[in-house]
Amino acid sequence: MTKGIQRQELSSLRYEYGGDDQILVELSEEMSFDANFAAQAITQEIRDRGLPGIVEIAPANASYLIRFDPTEQNPDDLIEELKELKEEIDITNYTWEARVIDVPVLYDDPWTHETLMQFRERHQDPDATDLEYSARINGFDSVEAFVDAHSGAPHMVTMVGFVPGLPFTFQMVPREDQIEVPKYVQPRTATPSRAIGYGGAFTAIYPVKGAGGYQLFGRTPVEVLDVDKELADFQESMVLPNPGDILKYRQIDRQEYDAIRNGVEDGTYEYNIGTIDFRPEEFLEDPHGYNQRLSGVLNQ
Repeated sequence: MTKGIQRQELSSLRYEYGGDDQILVELSEEMSFDANFAAQAITQEIRDRGLPGIVEIAPANASYLIRFDPTEQNPDDLIEELKELKEEIDITNYTWEARVIDVPVLYDDPWTHETLMQFRERHQDPDATDLEYSARINGFDSVEAFVDAHSGAPHMVTMVGFVPGLPFTFQMVPREDQIEVPKYVQPRTATPSRAIGYGGAFTAIYPVKGAGGYQLFGRTPVEVLDVDKELADFQESMVLPNPGDILKYRQIDRQEYDAIRNGVEDGTYEYNIGTIDFRPEEFLEDPHGYNQRLSGVLNQ
């Protein structure tokens, strides 16, 4: 019998003002599928209803942020509307159109390997690579088995932020099967662009070169941020992943990495993207079966 995902009651609901034009709504004190799906559904409904004065909507892991024009929207009235919206939405009977995006990854690549070796004194285990350390503390007998687990199921984009264009993704498996790793003891001062990092229970893709603290697993040859919107997949937005999208990390070798990277650099590469009407309740009832459907979207 297929095991579903245990539901979590959203017991903590808090509204906070952020200056004169922002409201932060905290749905739960910790990340869960229920909390994030609720954030996705509520913010989608706000967009669909076209509430006056709404400037920007940003769902996050277990919360969401609304930026509004105070000359068009009274903040106290907006909070009352948001409270009503929370009660009206039934996550068990809600859907949204989600993109399923193939993300090729060269695990244990030479660039992130060089970086992580430069910062071993800041790591929990200076004698092991990030992959070796992560595999061991999660009970895997090899790096290969660990990589198979990381790339074996889709990941939901729960939020985009921290730095512009950085997607945080949460693997779509029951909580007891989640990979967990701590961040570095001390942050790095350098991380390659397009690095695949992992901290807590989240995978992140570093859009640009910069500091960082997540464990380094590999590197993708594709972009998630195109400020000039030159690439084919970035014509509508400089940031490709959106909250509610589903990423499927796919292990590749160096030959495929180079071929894809050449396509990105000469402007001919296009992401493999499918779409599905995502149904949270169906996923929660049968995550393994639903993930097979999600992976199949990319093979159509």
